[in-house]
Amino acid sequence: QVQLVESGGGLVQAGGSLRLSCAASGRTFSSYAMGWFRQAPGKEREFVAAISRSGGSTYYVDGVKGRFTISRDNAKNTVYLQMNSLKPEDTAVYYCAAKRGLSSLSSRYEYDYWGQGTQVTVSS
Repeated sequence: QVQLVESGGGLVQAGGSLRLSCAASGRTFSSYAMGWFRQAPGKEREFVAAISRSGGSTYYVDGVKGRFTISRDNAKNTVYLQMNSLKPEDTAVYYCAAKRGLSSLSSRYEYDYWGQGTQVTVSS
């Protein structure tokens, strides 16, 4: 069992930056690949970024490449999402998630555990 708690969301102007954190409970954090997803009002939850168990491999949706960076600290049981050059279309609730294995990292249906989400609002 893994419990995930996101933090770091807030209101920021376009062009600004935020750093999201996701703290995981338990001693098996390094056994899970981690992902960030987001859901805007009226839209489906979509993949943003994912990172392998060791942190050696990262994956991004095209729309955030070059702006967002996912990282993890297995000693702190925490995964991060650094978001730069934010745009109004990045406004959403951001969720972190954990999954076993490395396949289908972009599919929300493949993840085993989810956090409660943190709101990110980007004003124009």
